[in-house]
Amino acid sequence: MSDELLVRHCSPTLAGLKTGNLFACPFDDIAELLGAVRRWNRLLGKKGLRMIPLRVEEQRALIYLYRPGRLARDLQQDTARQLLQRYGYGTQTPVRCVSLLRNRLGKGGEFPHEIGLFLGYPPEDVQGFIENKPNSCKSVGFWKVYGDVQKAQKTFARYQKCTKIYCDCHASGRSVERLAVAER
Repeated sequence: MSDELLVRHCSPTLAGLKTGNLFACPFDDIAELLGAVRRWNRLLGKKGLRMIPLRVEEQRALIYLYRPGRLARDLQQDTARQLLQRYGYGTQTPVRCVSLLRNRLGKGGEFPHEIGLFLGYPPEDVQGFIENKPNSCKSVGFWKVYGDVQKAQKTFARYQKCTKIYCDCHASGRSVERLAVAER
């Protein structure tokens, strides 16, 4: 798993602007992939980040980089809790919720749309997508917006700017570990 892949797909999470990011990671050897995940957890764990493979297929893994502290706060919001209960997560801890999400992804079938809650998307937008599917959204960016369009567009612009800055810094030689901001 390359540093570039991580920076390109996870800059807002590395910067502490976002709860989590998902990205597809190709691999040739599962042991090497899991070794890379362990290495990243050692390096980034000090900054309040955690990485886990959510789904592993033939030569591709879906990797989740997230901030557990921020996820715990996100999942405490009323709308988020209600959605999680509706999908069988109950009142589990955030760590247990991630484990249940991993199990849901592993079963195949329809993609679990509540995953947006684990990525820091506004709960009202996750709920809007689940109830309306892609129809009737007000705007599209990093996610489909059903609630506050102006706030979402400002967030999208921050994420884009962050990604550009982080990619430029990384290309200039700054390590992922130095780019990662410690949990506040």
